[in-house]
Amino acid sequence: MVHSQVLKMGLDYETHVVNGLIKLYATCGCLDEARDLFDEMLERDLVSWSTMVSGYTQNGRSNEALVLFREMQALNVRADEFTLASVVGACGDMGAFDLGKWVHSYIDKEGIDIDIVLGTSLVDMYSKCGSLDDAIRVFEGMSKRDVMAWSTMIGGYAIHGFGEKALKVFHAMKSANVRPNSVTFTSVLCACSHSGLIKEGCQYFNSMSSDYGILPQIEHYGCMVDLFCRAGLVLRAHEFIRKMPVVPNAVLWRTLLGACRTHGHKELGESISREVLVLEPHSAENYVLVSNVYASLGRWSSVSNIRSLMKDKKAKKQHGCSSIEVGFVVHQFVMGDESHPETGEIYRMLDQMARKLKLEGHVATTTDVLHDIDEEEKEHALGLHSERLAIAYGLLHLSKDSKIRIVKNLRVCSDCHSIIKLISSVYKRDIIVRDRSRFHHFSEGKCSCNDYW
Repeated sequence: MVHSQVLKMGLDYETHVVNGLIKLYATCGCLDEARDLFDEMLERDLVSWSTMVSGYTQNGRSNEALVLFREMQALNVRADEFTLASVVGACGDMGAFDLGKWVHSYIDKEGIDIDIVLGTSLVDMYSKCGSLDDAIRVFEGMSKRDVMAWSTMIGGYAIHGFGEKALKVFHAMKSANVRPNSVTFTSVLCACSHSGLIKEGCQYFNSMSSDYGILPQIEHYGCMVDLFCRAGLVLRAHEFIRKMPVVPNAVLWRTLLGACRTHGHKELGESISREVLVLEPHSAENYVLVSNVYASLGRWSSVSNIRSLMKDKKAKKQHGCSSIEVGFVVHQFVMGDESHPETGEIYRMLDQMARKLKLEGHVATTTDVLHDIDEEEKEHALGLHSERLAIAYGLLHLSKDSKIRIVKNLRVCSDCHSIIKLISSVYKRDIIVRDRSRFHHFSEGKCSCNDYW
């Protein structure tokens, strides 16, 4: 409607008008339409570039944001604080550590002021790229910090499993007379969950309403359920959900269902399976999880029924995807990927890795591959998981003193977790993996999560 009016009035050649349309389309999630307008512009100003870059970042298309930023640099368009905050955010999302560091250097070289927004973006980027030391340096160097800056630093410690340090920052925040908000408490409760701080988690959850008048939202209840489930307190988590004053969503039930499978609460798991499928009948993730519960019970007929139901609902499973940055370029892999131009070299490296690890006594943990297939097929399926392909590519291309940084969209399975520990020892490499749950820092055969994830 607005776009058609602009065309009728002949304003489609006015840069500021087209910029407004690009922002409108991007805000509505219509990135392709926004990009068409951007590409058709006869003249682009800084706002044009910034709006398009931020549109990509805010809509989860971070790789395209980084590609566009490179085009911007090639044309010598000087970025401002707003653009750079978006680019830094995209680097964090993609785990593009080297490019993120380059952008930080560019900011310093150009004398661009690191205000609260840009500073917070840098803290978030370094945290998401697995470099907590850099995040801390930026945070401590900020002349001003608002509640989002503090919350971001707390969240950074949380996802790396440093719960007690996260709580220390939280107390420093209160000492600085910065009042915590809902986001802060999400970070605090996440820190407690990832570090097994059950008593502290309960105290801070209660403190939200009693001390700060903040009504817990579904994400806070989710953190508490996660806290109990990670600690193996499955029945307590179930009771907590039943007594919640808000309606639990499918995420909470999925968390509990996963814990039932992990900790052997089979009857409760079967009961919750029905709850999950009723809440989200078109979510492929739910069918996969329920299928895994039945598979763990050896009930293959039920597994078959669930998969048939999944097909009937036309729910598609989310595939595991892992990415690694090499030479400022982010390379992405999916399970069994053969699309990469260096596929031959990657698979030869995988074979070499498998041989070396078998000599070290590695035996595949196939419990996470819950298909009705034999053990040899399960081992083969595990060997082609996306994070292993990414690690193989890193071993081929990164110098021996470089850390291998991997970002995965799903939780790392138990076998991949075990094998990456072994890879770090055999190849003498530090490997950092960010999965959907948290960060894993692998070094000398050990993981920072202490197998608690």
